[in-house]
Amino acid sequence: MANAKDPELHHPVNRRFIPKGKLLAIGGKESKDQNGEDKEEGAPQNINFISEQILKRFVAELKGKNPLVAIIPTASNEPEASAQDYVKVFKDLGVPNVQVMDIRNRPDCDTPENLEIVKTAAGIMFTGGDQLRLTTIFGGTHLLEAMKERYALTNIIIAGTSAGAAAMSTPMIFEGESEGGYIKGDVRLTTGLEFLKDVAIDTHFIARGRIVRMTQAIATNPECIGIGLEEDTAILVSEGGKVEVVGSGLITVVDGRGITETNIFDIANGEPFTVKGLRVHLLGDKDEYFIPTYARIQLK
Repeated sequence: MANAKDPELHHPVNRRFIPKGKLLAIGGKESKDQNGEDKEEGAPQNINFISEQILKRFVAELKGKNPLVAIIPTASNEPEASAQDYVKVFKDLGVPNVQVMDIRNRPDCDTPENLEIVKTAAGIMFTGGDQLRLTTIFGGTHLLEAMKERYALTNIIIAGTSAGAAAMSTPMIFEGESEGGYIKGDVRLTTGLEFLKDVAIDTHFIARGRIVRMTQAIATNPECIGIGLEEDTAILVSEGGKVEVVGSGLITVVDGRGITETNIFDIANGEPFTVKGLRVHLLGDKDEYFIPTYARIQLK
């Protein structure tokens, strides 16, 4: 296991195109209470805990006067309640200009009102819930295209928590056995929203024991980098691949590029897989990491 002093973690790479926007992927259950009293929401109260640290960082990254924050609660089974939680916390943090994009089906995406919000927002926040709902509703829409254009060409910040974070990447884990994952076929993947390509993000990572299911996802495609986000912990991604850890817990990076052996292609579904040669990094608040997949040659 490498630590934060590993030279690889701090070696910048050359990229053909560098997005101007930033991404904030949150592992879920981030602190939303000014006094740090939201223990019932699962915020870890360890020595590194700082009340509302992650959401304060989101606010600090907003650009412009009276910046607009758009809340997208589509992933949630209770979108109205989920959205209002964030409306309240952002207003408490000094951001009064907040709009909720009540998107519940594909036609809702491409309304003139929602397209205008995306074009003018300084920040976008995807709430938690079901990441498959996000990809099936937003995939292939003009709205998602507009978000990606803003991320590529402007200094917008796009955030997601729990399912909202998992959906940012491709491949996207949308189902799997949290307590297992060692059985071939336990982990199911699809294409995410693709703000980050060749990166798999999983959330509630340590609390729900998801290291093995992430390993299965990476063993099937070692070119990808797996990033596991613990609760009340996030990664802030700038320049398309420079990662800074924010929050009270740890992130886990699973790097399969050095895999020397695996049986996952030989065994049948239902059998346990094996893998050798994985590298794992555990990183905490303020640690940095450069996603190596962005060094690849792009043909287009």
